[in-house]
Amino acid sequence: MTFKELIAIIEETQAGFVLLLCHRNADADAICSAYGLQGLIKRFYPNTVVEIGCPAGVNKPSKTLLENLPITVNLKPNFESAEIIVLLDMNTADQLDEAADVIKKSTAPKIIIDHHAPNPETMQLCKLCFIDDKAAANCELIYRLYKEADVKPTLNEAKALFVGIAFDTRHFALGSSSTFQIVAKLVVAGFDVQDTLATFALPIDPSERMAKLKACKRAKIVKVGDWIVALSHVSAFQASAAKSLVDLGAHVSAVAGKKNSKIEISLRSTRDFNQQGGVHLGTDIAAPLGEFLGGVGGGHAMAAGVSGKGEIGAALKQCLKLMEQKLAKPESPAEKTV
Repeated sequence: MTFKELIAIIEETQAGFVLLLCHRNADADAICSAYGLQGLIKRFYPNTVVEIGCPAGVNKPSKTLLENLPITVNLKPNFESAEIIVLLDMNTADQLDEAADVIKKSTAPKIIIDHHAPNPETMQLCKLCFIDDKAAANCELIYRLYKEADVKPTLNEAKALFVGIAFDTRHFALGSSSTFQIVAKLVVAGFDVQDTLATFALPIDPSERMAKLKACKRAKIVKVGDWIVALSHVSAFQASAAKSLVDLGAHVSAVAGKKNSKIEISLRSTRDFNQQGGVHLGTDIAAPLGEFLGGVGGGHAMAAGVSGKGEIGAALKQCLKLMEQKLAKPESPAEKTV
């Protein structure tokens, strides 16, 4: 998708209401990319209503974001009135939970702007697709649209895009050369980088600390060939716990949690596991695991997520099985419990 194609679909539909949707527990990258796109569209269509919708809520850091930037989100967006629907930072509408069916049934043309591995069903659902799973953050894609449109972000738009990139790259630890080129152009807008990072840096919640420690205590450590796999479960903060297990020495981790009948699994890995092991967590593990659980899965090469139904033990067992199959060690069984 190009900016010209985006403009063309707005012209074609003569849209008076464009709805920008963020995934469940919307993070800074999702909300800031929506804010950036909102500003860009309003430059060309000032009379068009462009609303940011977060029907499945926002996460805790995003609440701080909304307090410090002039971003307004609607937790109960009017889907029926939307004349164009844009999915941001999600590779499937299922990441909108209960709203997913409403979106799929809507006759409004749909657009996706995402930096995760593409989902075939979503590709068929959307009229326009702007997907680059090599981009470190969704805000990078929005900046590209600004550049193509020959529009400079305002101070707040530049700051928002910067914050979205900072959060999704773990303060640039996962950034590519393209990421740093974009960041360098954003800071020219004039905001104080250190002050901005400090404003949005949250202290670790005590419950998150406990979740990390419990994940370590409960972890099952399995060796698959030369790779160390850590499997665990906690009731919340699965993503943070999964990252902690990798930081402690695992090459790849999967941390599951269950609430009512719904199961959530976060996966993280080292760069070596992805590049030398040849495993893309989003497409090789999360996607098929999501199907196994009757839900959905996807994500990046080294960070992915799954949601579905089932039991934690069976889900983690299947996750390990998928990793073993992908690593394709001929000497079966290839696992050794440490």
